[in-house]
Order: sequence, then structure tokens, then C-alpha cells
Amino acid sequence: MTAAEEAQRAASGWFRRSRCAAFACIRQYDPERFNAVTLQARAAASESTPQIPAGDSRWDVEFLLRPAGEGADAVDLEATFRCLEGVLPHAAVAVELEFGEWSADNYVLLPAAAYNGNRFLSRRIPYSPKLHFPQDIGPDVPVIISDVPRLNAGEGPSRIQERSGSMARPAIGFRAAQFGTGVWLLTAQGNRLGDYGLGIEETRGREMAILSVSSPVVRELHSYRICDSECASQDRPADFRAGDEVTIRLRLHAFAAPSTQALFDKFAEIRRELLPVLRPKPVLPFSACWLLQKEKFNRENFVPEHGYYAVGPRTNFLQDWQIGWTGGMISTYPLLFAGGAATRRNVLRNFDWLFPEGISPSGFFWDSCAGGTQWIGGDIRKPHTGNWHLIRKSGDAVFYILKQFTLMRRLGTQPKPAWLDGTRRVCDALVEVWTRCGQFGQFVDSRTGEVCVGGSTSGAIVPAALTAASHYFGEARYLEVAVAAAEKFYREFTQLGLSCGGPGDALQNPDSESWYSLIESYVALFDATGDANWLTRAAETSRQFATWVVAYDFQFPAGSMFGKAGIHATGSVYANTQNKHSAPGLCTFSGLGLLKLFRATGDRAHLDLLREIAFGLPQYLPHPLRPLGDAKPGWMCERVNLTDWEGPERIGETLRMTTWAETSLMLTTIEIPGLYVQPDRSVVAGFDNILVETLCDSAAEIVVRLHNPTVAAALVKIFSESGAEAAKPLPDNYLFGCRTVELQPGDSTSISFPKV
Repeated sequence: MTAAEEAQRAASGWFRRSRCAAFACIRQYDPERFNAVTLQARAAASESTPQIPAGDSRWDVEFLLRPAGEGADAVDLEATFRCLEGVLPHAAVAVELEFGEWSADNYVLLPAAAYNGNRFLSRRIPYSPKLHFPQDIGPDVPVIISDVPRLNAGEGPSRIQERSGSMARPAIGFRAAQFGTGVWLLTAQGNRLGDYGLGIEETRGREMAILSVSSPVVRELHSYRICDSECASQDRPADFRAGDEVTIRLRLHAFAAPSTQALFDKFAEIRRELLPVLRPKPVLPFSACWLLQKEKFNRENFVPEHGYYAVGPRTNFLQDWQIGWTGGMISTYPLLFAGGAATRRNVLRNFDWLFPEGISPSGFFWDSCAGGTQWIGGDIRKPHTGNWHLIRKSGDAVFYILKQFTLMRRLGTQPKPAWLDGTRRVCDALVEVWTRCGQFGQFVDSRTGEVCVGGSTSGAIVPAALTAASHYFGEARYLEVAVAAAEKFYREFTQLGLSCGGPGDALQNPDSESWYSLIESYVALFDATGDANWLTRAAETSRQFATWVVAYDFQFPAGSMFGKAGIHATGSVYANTQNKHSAPGLCTFSGLGLLKLFRATGDRAHLDLLREIAFGLPQYLPHPLRPLGDAKPGWMCERVNLTDWEGPERIGETLRMTTWAETSLMLTTIEIPGLYVQPDRSVVAGFDNILVETLCDSAAEIVVRLHNPTVAAALVKIFSESGAEAAKPLPDNYLFGCRTVELQPGDSTSISFPKV
């Protein structure tokens, strides 16, 4: 037996241990019947090369199986399909993995596409969906999601068919609860035929599941458009003839999974496997982005007759003012931090405009405002939700307003009593709804404070906000509620591998926004209490959140806007399982919680994740020095389309929109250093769009070279600290007045950091 045969024989043991059998499958479709299957030919993988007749064609399939690494827990599988004779039009080939002894209790995870298989109650409501059945409205309803690809929560067909680009990386994982084991299937975006199709299907009795990777992607009968999983399939099968050859490659991991968290932990460990080496390209320094954004916000967003910064072009109430989520009192923070005197005067006017008129009878902030004077409680487009306030908006506002109060004092400005009293009133309303209902809910009534829709982590940022309020106002009860609420979030959501309800336009679909907010809250509670449990929970949540961050540079269509611009999708963040676009940055944060988490744990994975997110942001900002198609300079769209949720023609395209992504970039500029160094621990991380190289790392010093290869001048913020200093909580506004280094285009400089 040859060495290759021995390796293949050893790797085959993986399938026996995992209760799995591999098959080669060839299918033919009828495009006129929306890709209904008209022919299927299938053969089991074996050490010999099976031959498969398929209609008027004949194929052979060569399986190569070998261990991946030293142990027996990971194997690489390569299947090469060869058409030996004949023709087979309108077809696709696939590798299928049948897992026996299956259970509907298994947790299924497709990164950014399905959490627990999306096995929740679902409602088919057009965008922007709001619950409307009486039985779905109330504080104690279960999680309800919109009509997205999902496994069936009841009886009947149970299947998910996805395009590879609809995930943060092409992968399918599951945890078999009854065995305490987990499996990950990893693959690439696709091959010469384009994107892969990835799928999972359960049999009628749920005793077996079939995981599949197909080429090209052909979803049968239906594909997904926003809020509609029954849209007619538009996928195009391939036409094969004698001599054609197609190869599908994948990697399989098996591992112990005593808890759902183990599935996420393993993914965080392997998320970059089988993917090309990352070569991020600097395009615009943060400082160049900031100059354009500050000018744009003052010119286009500021409303001088009323004195506030609109969140958009004011074409409707949602593009005029929203207190949180998309801008509002989030955008004012970077403008106060880094704006000049005129900008800061505008921000202070914004506070005068907001308080006290911007607070509703319930004590929460009004959800939005139209025309500077018409305060609105919820979504007035749907009358029954006209006073449904998205609770995360009040949480966002308190979280960022308190940062600004601290900054004002540093700037020599005292927050006015009306501002302080109004903020405390909102904090009191949060405490009151928690005390009365034992939750914050997703939507509360702006008039009464009653929970309209509960059962989510929409208020994931509220524990962080109340923790900050407890410190600022000296109110112990705020911290008590923050701890109790975060305990509930951890127990009922994080431990179950779920977070949902952050966006106001996606029912309670799993989403990245609330997931990231939990990191901020858990870290804030660790800083405030010193309880290491919160640090553990934050680290677990970070590894869960990593499933939303795009892990590779998607190959955009060459003729698309992003293809022409050379956009690197790595670090963009998927929004939620309904709005299936990735996005520049976090909605709406800088990622500072990840830096704090790294400082407290020393785990480089959190730092690397933050770098992916922060470094990629500037490429999405249209700038006079670096245009992006016909997008307006300073207008940053939220959509990074890697899949066809808006139609196949939209992959790699964007819209002429001004969105919260601009605020995310501004926050990154003021909260994330361009260069972070821990000299005594040899930690060097560049977040800004510059090239960073360690020239010397000796017992006495670490020397770092910075180079600016972009077309714009760079003013790079530097933050250096010792390991001992990193063990202490990071104060708000820690980069205010920090050390900076200026680099003209093409310039380089070297900086020495002593190890003392």
C-alpha cells in the first residue's frame, strides 16, 4: 500500500467516527420549471473511482481523502468529477455528506446565515416587517423571525439552500447534543464555475441530515430575496460535455462539543482555513476620511434652523432623526471629540434641541423626529406600531451621551442641568421597565413604557449604558439592574448561541448588532465589578460574534463597482439573517470593546478581529482622492453585497446612500488608535491604513516602521502601554490629545518604544 493509500485509509476513519457517509451526486434541472430536478445520479465515495451514468453522459469521480494536520480529527476531501462521454445540459455536481443518528435538537450554524438552523417561529411579512398578529405581540412571545432560509421548527420539509457568498465564510457546522460532539465543514467561495452552493437538508423523521457543496450553485425552485424565501430560483446550471472536469474541495473537522459554545470556539480557531493569505491594501488614512466626513456632516447633515445633526438627507422621518441605531446622539460624539470650535458649537446646540423635548411621556427618548419639531414614537408607516420605541435606541443614546458628558468636562464645558436631568430620566425609565417586567423588551410603548414586543437582546447595550450611568451619577441601582439584565442575557441567549432584535427592521432575526453590543456590556461589567466571569462571557461572545465578520476577500464580479475598485471584503460585518448584506464596520460602534477585551485577556484573536474590521472601513468611503464609482464623496453605503438577496445583478454593487456606516468610521477614527503597541509583550498592531513593520524587538526596545503608501496625508494616532497598564480599565476618550505622527504620501518613519 502506497503512502497516499495509507493516508486515505487513515482519513476514512473520520467518517466512521462521525457517523457520516460521503457521496458524489450529479443533478440535471429544468430552468423553465425554476430549476426543478429532472435527473439525479449518485454514487458512494470509495477508494476506487466510481463511474456514474447520468442521462446521455457518463462520468467518473475521483475522491482524494487525506488527514489535515497531525491528528485524526480533521480531513481534507477532494472530489474531481470528469465527464467521460456525452453531454449533460443544465446540470450541477455536488459532494453530499449524510450524517446518521441525527436529531432536530442539533444546533446548526451557517456563519451569518443561520443560527440554531433559524429554527424559530416565522412570519412572511414584506419589508420592513413588524409583527401584527395579536398572538405575536406582547412581552412574553417567543423569538419570531421573518421569512428567511431555515430548518423547519415543526413537521414538513426542512432544508436550507445558500449561496457561498451569503455567509461570513462558506461553512456549515453543527453540534450533536446527544453525543456532545461537533462538526465543521469548510470550503472556499467556489471554483471555475463560480460560487458554490451550500446546503443542509433533514429527512422526514429528522433521523438523518445531508450537508452538501455543489458546483455551480443551483437552488431548486426557490431562492431568497429580502423577507421572501419563496422567490423563484434564477440560478443558472452549467452545460457539461465530454472532457469537462470540475473539482470540489472541502475540509471536515470533528471535535468534542460539550456545549454550544464549543461550536463557536472551534470556528474562531479555524475560520481562516482553506482561504487565501490576506494581503490588505491601505487606501485612505483615517485622518483623511475624517476631514471629508466632518465637512460633509456640517454641510449636509446639520440643520441650522433647529440645531441638530440629521442622520441622512431628511427625505423621510427615518432619514431625518433617529436617537440611536443609525446616528443621532452617536454621530455627535466624534464631532465633539475631533471637530473644531464651530463643529463643537453645533454639537452643543444639538443637546439643547434634544433636551427636554426629545424625551417621550414614558421617560424613554422619542424614537425619531421629522422636520425638527414632530417627535415620533415608532414606525408611523404601520399605524399599530406608531409608538413602538426600539429599546436599543435609548440604550445607544445613554451609552454615547455619557461619553460626551465626560468629554465636555475635559473640554471645559459643563453639561447643562436639563441635559443631565433628561439623561437620568431615561436611565430611570430603563430601570423601571426592568423592575416591572424583568426585561427591557425589543419595543416599548413611547407613551406608557409598557413592553410591546419582548423576548430579545435588543437592549444588549443597556447594561453598558447603565453601568456608565452608575459611575457618572453615583447611582448604585443602575449597576444592580445592569448586572441582573446582563445575567439574563447570558443565561437565555449567549449560552444558547443566540442574540437578536438589535435592528428595528428585521423582526427578531439573529443579528450582529446586538451580538456585538453584548461584548460592550460584558466588558463594561468586568471593568466596573472586577468579576472575571464577565470577562469569560465577553470572550465567549466575541468568538460567537466572529461568525458575522467576513473572513476572506470575496471575488466580486470583474465588471461590478467593487470588482473594479479592488474592494477587499475581509472585515466587513454581516447585518442579520434577513438583510443579507455585509457592511462596512459595526452598527454603530468602533469595536472598542474588542480592544478592551484584548487588553484584559491578552488573547490576540480579539485584536486581530478588530483590525480586520477597522482596517477595511476606509475603502468604502468615496473620496475625491479615491472615487468609488459614481458614489457621492462622503456618502458611505451600508451594503457590501456578496450574495444575491437583492438580485444577482447587485453582487458587488452598492447604492448612492448616506448611512450609519459613516458614523462607524468616525467612531473608529476617535476610539481606535492607528498604531497600538505593548512593548514589553512585543505586541504591535496597526489599525489605520498604513503599513506597519517591526524592525527590532530586543530586550531593551521595540522599533516600528510606519509607511504611508496612500494618496493622502496621514495623521496617525499612537497608543502605547505596558502589560501592567493594559490590566487597568481603559477610560473614555483615552485617545483625546494622544501622541500623533504625520506622514505625507510615500513617507516613512521609525519609532522606538522602550521596554521599561
